[in-house]
Amino acid sequence: MAGGDMSIGELAARFGLAPHVLRHWEEVGLLAPRRDGAGRRRYHDDDAETVAMILLGKQVGLSLEELAALFAGASDRAARRELLRAHRARLVRRIAAATAALETVSHALDCASEDFRECPHFQAEVADALALVTNRSRPLG
Repeated sequence: MAGGDMSIGELAARFGLAPHVLRHWEEVGLLAPRRDGAGRRRYHDDDAETVAMILLGKQVGLSLEELAALFAGASDRAARRELLRAHRARLVRRIAAATAALETVSHALDCASEDFRECPHFQAEVADALALVTNRSRPLG
């Protein structure tokens, strides 16, 4: 496979993917394989590199739509940075939420109270949640 001439099955197997995944990525514009004389898809090393980039993008939480926008506007640095800044902001919010969840679970594990519902930290969290609900249900004005 010098030069990387591969069938869809060979490229999919190389990454542990089902061939239909590569077909879907082609449908959404992320892959553009060459075709042989019989119309069969033929993949090369640059396609394998694109698959690796897609998998990396998915690993960091980018959607296929976001990846398509990044690939299409690869030379538009400002648009790329705007998309990545928005994604980073979403990641920061998710990390903050996960950190808060971890702290709550850790407090529940470490609390000396027999019943976690009697734990002062847990009761404070419940009071905060109730305050949010109460504030949201009040009419404005």
